[in-house]
Amino acid sequence: MRAARLISAVLLLQSRETMTAAELARELEVSERTVYRDMEALSAAGVPVYADQGRGGGYRLVGGYRTRLTGLTREEAEALFLSGLPGPAGDMGRADALAAAELKVLAALPRALRDAPARANQRFHLDAPGWFGESGPPPLLRDLARAVWDDETVELRYRRKDSEVTRTAEPYGLVLKNGTWYLVARTGGGHRTYRVDRVAAVRPTGVFFRRDEDFDLAGHWRVQAAAFVRSVLREEATVRLSPAGMRILRYAVEPYAARQAAAAAGEPDERGWVVTTLPVESTAVAVSELMRLGPEVEILAPPELREWMAGNAARLAELYRTAD
Repeated sequence: MRAARLISAVLLLQSRETMTAAELARELEVSERTVYRDMEALSAAGVPVYADQGRGGGYRLVGGYRTRLTGLTREEAEALFLSGLPGPAGDMGRADALAAAELKVLAALPRALRDAPARANQRFHLDAPGWFGESGPPPLLRDLARAVWDDETVELRYRRKDSEVTRTAEPYGLVLKNGTWYLVARTGGGHRTYRVDRVAAVRPTGVFFRRDEDFDLAGHWRVQAAAFVRSVLREEATVRLSPAGMRILRYAVEPYAARQAAAAAGEPDERGWVVTTLPVESTAVAVSELMRLGPEVEILAPPELREWMAGNAARLAELYRTAD
């Protein structure tokens, strides 16, 4: 533990040139007294570190000193590719490895480029989770992430709507979609997708599988996500949309459904309204979504959807009718 801290201290001084004891203590999460002892230990080990006194002072390395301790470990190198997702990296238990990898890369940069991380962080931020989601990662995410990194077969206990099933699975990858984590695993000869928050238990088996090197996680996810959307939107509605309705349709329904409706739209009439076919999940869901468009949409078919919409419109009219 102390050896790793001493290495981190050297890399910090190498990348930032001058740091006070308080700044080092804050970065290393130790007391200032521990920093003083660490600096003495580094000096005794031959690292040319010295302290400047007075205003603007602090610990420095002798000019031109470059440590050879910048080699990345495998864990750090893998974590480095998660640097655009610091929150999810932390959720998977890779925060420390990511911080160490970034520090080593920073230490290896020439002086003219050492402001690159700060400039990037000031200008870009990726907030992966969706709005109004539950706080904190699923409890078993780290166990699954460890199995994914190690290519270790696991036994999953998975919750369905009204039951639990047990599966022996080869965890190929994890996907974060709109704040929800999914596990892609090979089981029964094919790849299946499981919501991580529905995994009730994970038991490592100690058996390591040989990964199919041709498997493309991103490509697999795109195909499965598209297939899932198509399977959910298994019904159709015929609708008339105003120009405003066409513009805001994508905010009311699934993007895939909005694209399909735009592609199927006929020629606009004299008022600019168009008739098109809209994929929908069910009558109830369609009413909930299309009510958001208000008077910018008219449902033509199926009849039960039109009747349901008319009933809702009548109740709204009654609710907002001005009293005599």
